[in-house]
Amino acid sequence: MFDLTTRDIKYLSGVGPQRAAVLNKEANICSLHDLLYYFPYKYVDRSRIYLIREISGSMPYIQLKGEIRSFEDVGEGRQRRLIAHFMDGTGVVDLVWFNGIKYILGKYKLHQEYVVFGKPTLFNGRFQVAHPDIDLAEDVQLSSMGLRPYYNTTERMKRIGLNSHALEKMMGIVLQQLREPLPETLSPSILQAHHLMPLNEALANIHFPTGAEALRKAQYRLKFEELFYVQLNILRYARDRQQKYRGYVFSRVGEVFNTFYSQNLPFELTNAQKRVLKEIRRDMGSGRQMNRLLQGDVGSGKTLVALMSMLIALDNHYQACMMAPTEILANQHYETICGFLHDMDIRVELLTGSVKGKRREKILAGLQAGDVQILIGTHAVIEETVSFASLGFVVIDEQHRFGVEQRARLWTKSMQPPHVLVMTATPIPRTLAMTLYGDLDVSVIDELPPGRKPIATIHQFDNRRESLYGSVRKQIAEGRQVYIVYPLIKESEKIDLKNLEEGYLHVCEAFPDCIVCKVHGKMKAAEKDAQMQLFISGKAQIMVATTVIEVGVNVPNASVMIIENAERFGLSQLHQLRGRVGRGAEQSYCILVTGYKLSEDTRKRLEIMVRTNDGFEIAEADLKLRGPGDLEGTQQSGVAFDLKIADIAKDGQLLQYVREVAQKVVETDPDGTLPENEILWRQLKVLRKTNVNWAAIS
Repeated sequence: MFDLTTRDIKYLSGVGPQRAAVLNKEANICSLHDLLYYFPYKYVDRSRIYLIREISGSMPYIQLKGEIRSFEDVGEGRQRRLIAHFMDGTGVVDLVWFNGIKYILGKYKLHQEYVVFGKPTLFNGRFQVAHPDIDLAEDVQLSSMGLRPYYNTTERMKRIGLNSHALEKMMGIVLQQLREPLPETLSPSILQAHHLMPLNEALANIHFPTGAEALRKAQYRLKFEELFYVQLNILRYARDRQQKYRGYVFSRVGEVFNTFYSQNLPFELTNAQKRVLKEIRRDMGSGRQMNRLLQGDVGSGKTLVALMSMLIALDNHYQACMMAPTEILANQHYETICGFLHDMDIRVELLTGSVKGKRREKILAGLQAGDVQILIGTHAVIEETVSFASLGFVVIDEQHRFGVEQRARLWTKSMQPPHVLVMTATPIPRTLAMTLYGDLDVSVIDELPPGRKPIATIHQFDNRRESLYGSVRKQIAEGRQVYIVYPLIKESEKIDLKNLEEGYLHVCEAFPDCIVCKVHGKMKAAEKDAQMQLFISGKAQIMVATTVIEVGVNVPNASVMIIENAERFGLSQLHQLRGRVGRGAEQSYCILVTGYKLSEDTRKRLEIMVRTNDGFEIAEADLKLRGPGDLEGTQQSGVAFDLKIADIAKDGQLLQYVREVAQKVVETDPDGTLPENEILWRQLKVLRKTNVNWAAIS
């Protein structure tokens, strides 16, 4: 059998060791299999030849047939370029190269007929085509050109001749070498039931489509397969885990929970909170280990639901633990939970990197003895020195900030895996949740507590600052507080810090009667906490900060969030920042400040922010605009988004469909023994071995 995975790319005609090394590093292409699964990002119809006189500036691509009449070497050094004057009897177009000049002069001859393809631009009154594709006219059969594939290439690949055209030729050679069909990767029953193109036909048509319909069918087949195996992996893993791990049975809802409910509950639970608590209670009494994702917008009351769930663990004589990604957030949870539990005889402790010496020893001893009933902390809680007497319930907040291994280490703190509640205030689009957290049961708190007013969001250009500051002064005069957030993006950290420092001085000058505090991630922890406390206590009226305040700062008195350079933030991040205000009963405002020059995507983002406060609508829009790989946190989640052809943002319906197909396979063949599914389980094993990102989730 012709095994593509073991055929090294360097042995392919025209590749060799040097080019193979670049393909490995730049495109992760090591074998012939990798090459065939390096799919085109677009197709261009090359069945038509244009005359030079027909060219217009609005044409995305042109294909011409004619001769090079002369070469002109222009400029020196970095400004050097080679211009070929190309004619077809109806006019002249300039072909331009900025590098590889010696190679071009050696390859292309004067008065030889060529077919030229590329993007036309108008320069000094004449059309030119930079770095065109050129073929000898006698080698080109227009009838077979049709839809030509275009492949993503890097500058380093182009420098050694590995442009899209070169990759296209390599694909052709590999497909010609396939003297026997590749082994099918889907079962006959699935191919038949879902009208899928066979694998060989799909691979041939994805690279060299015989027509638009053949291309559509090839894309559908390959997307179906890719998403199917992602879901089969998740669902099989989830089922295996349920079989393997029994859960602690929390059968009692006793004195601790009931005392809290009757005496300490600060307000009536929303219907959404009650529904989610019922789902959690059902899981904890089922005898299987709970793995539940709790989604809820900023301020929807997730922490209260998590606390009440932890109290059920206490009623059943088990300890509970909550892990947060930052000290600020861990401190916030500690203070909130201690506030909720006032006058109740429950020992709650905080464990972070800052807790040292005797205090730390006392907490660790209390955990081992079982005296500490609820532990709240950062990554510090998963250190080897931390051990529990009986850990039965774990809450992981802002889940996407923890790696798979970090989360798994919490499991080892108990005789058997504790119940796990994963929380996120970053609403996750449904299609993304099915892939990121496809093995978790999902609960959603989709109601805000009564009395909360929607935050009014306004987009303002930065030349209207005086009017903006006038509104801020009114809010401060009424006793409110204000956040002013600046971006701090790693690529331009120095410039951003300078902007923040200058912004801070500017705000101090504009508001001489106010105390202004300043917070950013580069400050020492003690200094940062001191500045935070100034704002939390109400002594400072304005906080100038970076996105360190995105999570974990709860100041109900803050009613204005100003986001400077709002164009530099993603939608979900803007929504998170907006959620820092609107926590009291007063009307709150979020002002998005930008310059006038904005891209179309940025305008769309800002319009969505102004129009809606619905985090799920915003997350869906963010996914469509930016794609899953750019969404905050997805890189850490245990499932990578290096899907080769499917697009979670665009293929949501297909994802839902293939999940149902995969679910049926797992239900009808739970042990993977039915002969008709042998291909599926074999292929899943192959994928698990070859792709590190098919890691189990959770």
